[in-house]
Order: sequence, then C-alpha cells, then structure tokens
Amino acid sequence: MRDGSIVSGDESADAHSGHLPLGEIELPESVVIYDTTLRDGSQQEGISLSVDDKLRVAQQLDHLGMSYIEGGWPGANPKDVEFFARAADELHLVNATLTAFGSTRRAHAKAHEDETLRYLIGANTSAVCIVAKSSDLHVTEALRTTLDEAIDMVRDSVRFLCGEGREVLLDAEHFFDGYRRSRDFALRILNAAEGAGATSLVLCDTNGGLLPDEVEQIVADVRTQTSAAIGVHFHNDSGCAVANSLAAVRQGATQVQGCVNGYGERAGNADLSVVIPNLSLKMGIETIGRERIALVTPSARQIAEIINISLDPQKPYVGTAAFAHKAGLHTSAIARLPEAYEHIDPDVVGNGTRVVVSELAGRSTLAMKADELGIDLGPDAVGDVVEALKHLEHGGYHFEVADGSLELLMRAASPQHASDGQFFSVESFQVATEWAASKGAPALAGEPWEALVHPWKVPGALVTRATVAVRINGVRVEGNAEGNGPVNALDAALREAVGPHFPALALVHLTDYRVRVLETAKGTGAVTRVLLDSADENGSWSTIGVSENIIEASWQALVDATMLGLMRASER
Repeated sequence: MRDGSIVSGDESADAHSGHLPLGEIELPESVVIYDTTLRDGSQQEGISLSVDDKLRVAQQLDHLGMSYIEGGWPGANPKDVEFFARAADELHLVNATLTAFGSTRRAHAKAHEDETLRYLIGANTSAVCIVAKSSDLHVTEALRTTLDEAIDMVRDSVRFLCGEGREVLLDAEHFFDGYRRSRDFALRILNAAEGAGATSLVLCDTNGGLLPDEVEQIVADVRTQTSAAIGVHFHNDSGCAVANSLAAVRQGATQVQGCVNGYGERAGNADLSVVIPNLSLKMGIETIGRERIALVTPSARQIAEIINISLDPQKPYVGTAAFAHKAGLHTSAIARLPEAYEHIDPDVVGNGTRVVVSELAGRSTLAMKADELGIDLGPDAVGDVVEALKHLEHGGYHFEVADGSLELLMRAASPQHASDGQFFSVESFQVATEWAASKGAPALAGEPWEALVHPWKVPGALVTRATVAVRINGVRVEGNAEGNGPVNALDAALREAVGPHFPALALVHLTDYRVRVLETAKGTGAVTRVLLDSADENGSWSTIGVSENIIEASWQALVDATMLGLMRASER
C-alpha cells in the first residue's frame, strides 16, 4: 500500500506490537558513519568522477574521519576496477575502512563460482557490503525466483565472503517497503545474513518515501528480532533522509549510511554533512570524533570542488550562507550575543559567521587567518581586504577554496609585506592551438567502439604554443613553449621565462586544474572560474581566476600560483 499505513501483505505489523514502546531505548554512545559518495553518490545526474577524483575524495573522507568508505562496485565497470587496483598502493587511509560493494550470488549459482563475489574478493578490501532483495515483490518480479532461493542467496554469499576473511555488511534493499508487504520475509533475510556471519544489517529505504514515525516503528521492531548491529540507508525522495536517519538512531540503529553533501540519484541520499553534526552536537552521540567536527565544512566544500558541483550556499551547517546575517537587527544582535540568532557556534563545524553588507563582514575571520599565516594586518588593512573580498566575490571569486590567492591579497595589504618582491611583472601572453588533418589520410583504424565516438576523425596533428613576456628587474624576458593544451603551454612558457632567474620555481608543481561555469544561462559566453592547486615539498595552495575568457581566468590563477610559490620559497 502507498498510503503510509504499516500493513504487510501476509501479516499486519500491528500484530507484532510486542516490541519495546518507542523511546524506551537509551541512545547509543556512538554511531558508525558509512560514506557511499563514491558509489551511490556518484549515481547523481551530472556527476562523473575520474579514478583520480575518486582517490582524492576518498582521502578527504578519511581525513574527515569516516569509519567506512564505499569505493564502488568492482567488476561493474573499468573505472571501479582501476580504482580498487590503485587504492591498494595510493590510498593510505588512517581512519576509514575501504569497502567494496556488490550483490549476492545469482539465483541457482554457487557462491564460490559467482563472478560478482569473485570480483569482491579480488578488490582486496577487508570489508565488503552486499545488496540483497528484502522485498518479496522484488524477489518474485525482478529476480524471478522463489523466496526460499532468495534466502539461500543471502546465506551462501555471506558465508562465502566471511570464509574468505572479509567483514560483511548486508544492505537489505527495499527493506522498509518489503517489511510493509511481508514482515516475515524481510526479517528472514536479516536472520539469514546474521546467521551466516554478517556484522551489520543495513535497512534500506531505496525508494526514499518513508516518514520518521514509520521508521521508528519498524526499526524498533527489527531491534527486537536481531542481535546484529543495525544500520540504515535512506534516500531523500520525501525530503526526510536526515530526519529518518536520526529517528532510526533513536530506536537503536548504530550505523548510518549516506553521502557528504547528500549526493545520489534522484533526490539524493542522507546528507552526512548534516547527519554528523546533528548526531554529535544535538544528540550527544560520538560519530567521527569531536576533534574532527570542525572539518565538516572544509571537507564538504573541498569535495564539492572535486566533484565540480556548486555547493548550495544555504545548506545547513556547511553552506556559505548557513550563518550569514544581513545588516540590521540581526547584525547588531550577533555582534553582542551570537547565540541570539545562531543555533550553534559556527566555528564548531568549521564554518563562520558572515555579516552581509556591513563593515563587520568577515573582519574577525580575516584577522584570524592573517595570524595563522604570520601576516600582520592592522585594522585599516583588514578593512581594505574586506572591501576587496566583497567586490571580488561579487564578480565570481571564491576565496574559501583559493587560500593561495587570499594569502596574496593579504600580503598586498600588509605593511609588513609591502616590500615583498613581486619577482616579475607580466607584460603580455599569447596562446594558440592548431589542429590540421594529414592530407589524403584515411580514417583511423582502431577498436570498434572508437569509430562510434568520432566517426569523422582522420589522422592529424594538434599543437598548442604559448608566448609569455615578463619583466624581471626592469628587463624584458620572453618564454616560448608548446604544451598539450593552453594551460600546460602557458605554464611551460612562464617557467621558461622566469625559471632561470628563480630556481625555486622548479620545485613548484601544478597538481590540479578545475573549471566552473558561473552563469550557465549565458552558455559559452558565461563567466568561468578556474581553480589551480599547486604544491612544493613544503605544502600546497590553491589559486583562482575569474573571467569570461577561460584562458584569461587560467592565466590569472597560474600567475598567482607561481608568485606565491616564489614568495614562500624566498622566506625559507
């Protein structure tokens, strides 16, 4: 039934009201946080993560303190195969257990011969999570097998994986809907998994339609039927994924699955950026460790940049507007008594109070950042930087994720750094890309799939050249270089011009390059934001450029990255 009443197909849930009344269970001291951004989250429309992206997100999630990171479905596609192969050598997780996701064995197959289970073993993760149908409707209509065979599929798969030395978590797909249709079958699935050795039974609201009161009733019943740890996995189709997760914990769930920033197909998954502070700060339950709660905001924003989807500024806890106040009554009250209009101290989650259109905007935060960097900013200089930030951010700059460009801005305003050398000044730059087909060349031979991608493609050559002119100590210096694209060519040309005069530049490397369109309605005429990540042996920094011309935006970020690298090197 779809009217919200909890009625099973073969027996009423109301007939099993012998479980403990709601609210009579003590809250758990801790809840395990299981992140599935790399698997379930990546199914969101518009998200396409490269293997490098997935590795970087995984490092961020581990730094945040997740207990489990679900890396993907090994064997489902070449990308996930490569991810798990590289993860063994390139991921050095400190807090999290990397987990491979898959399904139970196929109907009427043998577990040790099942290809999906073999891929799970081949992923070489200490933990695996397998999905099983826990709704009788899905077993008979989707799997087209019997209920008894579905039970055996769970039991055999869990037993096989445990026998291979893996920790096994069972994702009971469509559990809540299945429970409402047939409580008996849904519980048999859980009991089979527990009996075979599964450590966690994860109840999934796959369609995302439940409300918190239903969740509490069902989880409370399940709690009396198993001694295994109960986890929950909620989709957000009814807008209740976070509330449902908290409701489940109130009734004894000790694991919550979800995604940072609520990524996921359709309306997304439970947003762990909201779940974590709610559990830890509002309910007093340990999650990622109190000392890491302040990482929630920077981690959410950094992952949003990697994924390349703008973070909703009004997202609770982590959005740029989550603790923003406009001038007026709120502003004066916030200055004297922050708790008057803020439900928590923003610093606790790594965010900060923002006063919009006011001389108070961002002053304390900037002063703290300047102290952190060892830059002496007097009151007047702070005000100058605040005004600059207001104008620049209005034009599309975003200094939250461009710490390097922010540092340059502060240095320029600081009397202490007024004598800092600029090392070089830009006189001009030019970049050109040319591709030409080879004369009389036949179509390229290759794999059959390649002919589908560019059936008109013929052999040819692509060349990108850049010329850069700078002044160093009043002398004009020119650099010329080729690259595999405009940014690579400009970087090489700038290095050719500047590098011989400043050897420290050889230690500065570009590590990432990201582009975001800020005004999508304008199409190819939109303003673009470019972020460059750079590093040397002593640290890393990010710089930003904004322009309607993507090459100019890239050049702005590149010059900032180079200048800051030289400044830092000169101070060591």
